Amino acid sequence: MAPEPDNGGGGGPLSGVRVVELAGIGPGPFAAMLLGDLGADVVRVDRPEPSPLGIDPPYDVAGRNKRSVVVDLKSPEGPGLVLDLAARADLLIEGYRPGVAERLGVGPEACLARNPALVYGRMTGWGQHGPLAARAGHDIGYTAVSGALGLVAPPAADAAEGPPALPANLLGDYAGGSLYLVVGLLAALHHARATGAGQVVDAAIVDGAAHLTAVLQGLLAGGRWQDRRGVNLLDGGAPFYAVYPAADGGHLAVGALEPRFYAEFARLLELGPDAPGQWETARWPELRARIAARFADRPRADWEAVFAGSDACVEPVLTMRQAHVHPHLASRATYVEVDGVTQPAPAPRFSATPGALRRPPARPGADTAGVAADWGVPGLAAPPTA
Repeated sequence: MAPEPDNGGGGGPLSGVRVVELAGIGPGPFAAMLLGDLGADVVRVDRPEPSPLGIDPPYDVAGRNKRSVVVDLKSPEGPGLVLDLAARADLLIEGYRPGVAERLGVGPEACLARNPALVYGRMTGWGQHGPLAARAGHDIGYTAVSGALGLVAPPAADAAEGPPALPANLLGDYAGGSLYLVVGLLAALHHARATGAGQVVDAAIVDGAAHLTAVLQGLLAGGRWQDRRGVNLLDGGAPFYAVYPAADGGHLAVGALEPRFYAEFARLLELGPDAPGQWETARWPELRARIAARFADRPRADWEAVFAGSDACVEPVLTMRQAHVHPHLASRATYVEVDGVTQPAPAPRFSATPGALRRPPARPGADTAGVAADWGVPGLAAPPTA
């Protein structure tokens, strides 16, 4: 029996879903990777020029589970080729500034005219309208304006007055951006398959980051949260929900919120019967100092052994490489090594239709012939006109 044609998709829950990704950086590619991890056939449309990030393809993890074609959108035939792909796709992702896709001839109106059931996903920082829509920006600015960055306190005595910590670009680009785009795309795809009507999904990082604060906004309105960092229950203000250095410079994360967990924590840390009570808030500075002194007395590995197997809710703060070999993550195969690159396995997990790492990161233009054939767009494989 002849092998099945390689159509780029997999056996995950999104098998059969076709995605066009107009190449960009940051949250758009991550969203497309997540769709590919779950089985979608993702075709990335690369520019003729190299990516501004300059990541070698073997290490561009966000490029996994995708195929690549190269299209020059500024050439006479370029927009038409993207529209041909859009006509055969279920989802499209673009991350240009507002108006750029329209000027290139591949905006929502043109794409939906070719494919009325298409879901057109727009990934931006500020959104498609508003006073800041046309401005440049990055994760740090979007999360700052949304109120999310101001919640992130450093583990320091002056957390309330000092600057916020920076959680890399996880909070804005990927949590407030990519994940909200994927939720929006899949919700709109469900609607499109029920009605035949596609639509535009406007996923702005500033909106997603603001949405992440929903529960805390309710606590703030109800007087249960102070509008400053480092003084609340979950932002480092409580001494039993904080990070402490050990004697060797390693750190321990303490999350002993519930009384029974805190009792176990206090017992194993040997705080002593004269230590302030968990909820004696006036004595929290004294309690914090005592906890800090205890942790500073021994290296992190010793404390890991002390708290191992307990419900004290104390865990080591690991680097990325240390996380790769943590026993729990290793037992779950949370991280996997493919072609010498350690990377997270697809998530979440499905009992009947698991995601998989089917393809290494795409190399620009390497899949043109295959996509041209099985998407029925022969023009992709034709030489460009002079």
